[in-house]
Amino acid sequence: MIRMETILITGAGTGLGKALALTYSKKGFSILLSGRNEHPLKTVEQEIEQLGGHAAAVVCDITNSHSIAAMLNALQEKNITIDRLINNAGVGYFGELESLSEADINTILDTNVKGTILLTRALLPLFKKQQSGRILNIISTAGLRGKVNESVYVASKFAVRGFSESLQKELEHTPIDVTAVYMGGMDTPFWENSDHVKDKSRFKTPETVAEKILSEDDGRPEIFVDK
Repeated sequence: MIRMETILITGAGTGLGKALALTYSKKGFSILLSGRNEHPLKTVEQEIEQLGGHAAAVVCDITNSHSIAAMLNALQEKNITIDRLINNAGVGYFGELESLSEADINTILDTNVKGTILLTRALLPLFKKQQSGRILNIISTAGLRGKVNESVYVASKFAVRGFSESLQKELEHTPIDVTAVYMGGMDTPFWENSDHVKDKSRFKTPETVAEKILSEDDGRPEIFVDK
């Protein structure tokens, strides 16, 4: 019997994370749905299983190394092997720089940058041990150019871009692939409670973006959905 590949997706309860989970599940992957809040993860888990797929919700705060270790230990106790990681979780606060509080800045950098780095660091020994692994970092076009009233968010995405490109060089002679994913804005709950985007309906749907990512998920260093 061929074992289903397992993908750990962060921020999998809503938006692109949810769309990625559903899209990869339909292609035969087993999905580990990670996030801080159990309820939306359970909702996606039930939706996947109703469609005949396999998924499990795993609550984890990626900004906390102890939470990451607890999640990975629990998965290892169940003999669950992770084949791919999609670092999708992200937050953003928008406006002129002086309008952002220190708490806002910390939340953006802790989630988008530190969380991505900590979880990747924790999984690398497992990928190296099994001599296989694939990492996709969801960056967006905010990692390609500056944008008005997005200074800290863009800074976080430039950081993940640099992290991804450096990790590609570090792992160049290993069987572990690292892919940086760049896409434009999406019509998702990401923009709720913000007036930064006036009409998000002009954006691509997360389902469209997820399909594009899956279609090009072959280990290439970059995926461009929409510049």
